[in-house]
Amino acid sequence: QVQLVESGGGLVQAGGSLRLSCAVSGTIIGINVMGWYRQAPGNQRELVAVITSGGSTNYAGSVKGRFTISRDNAKNTVYLQMNSLKPEDTAVYYCNAKYGSKLSRQSWGQGTQVTVSS
Repeated sequence: QVQLVESGGGLVQAGGSLRLSCAVSGTIIGINVMGWYRQAPGNQRELVAVITSGGSTNYAGSVKGRFTISRDNAKNTVYLQMNSLKPEDTAVYYCNAKYGSKLSRQSWGQGTQVTVSS
């Protein structure tokens, strides 16, 4: 069973930066996709950024140019560098892993709160 543990959330002023980390325990064999999602109060969970095992990335339009997703396979960790934060980035951020045959399996972290004050 793959477990994900996020860290790095907190309170920051608008324009500031935070780096989220997602530590992966357990073994993921083969092609996989790691992602960050977020959910603000009253909203549905939405995709922020994803990175494949091959290193390809994709971002939500609202964060493109401000956020960067990366992974360190040696450390089994995925990162989300968030710059130029805005109050509308306030949400609980979740790490996600999709893996297995046809990426049919997935795991979620417990979430980490990011609050951006104006």
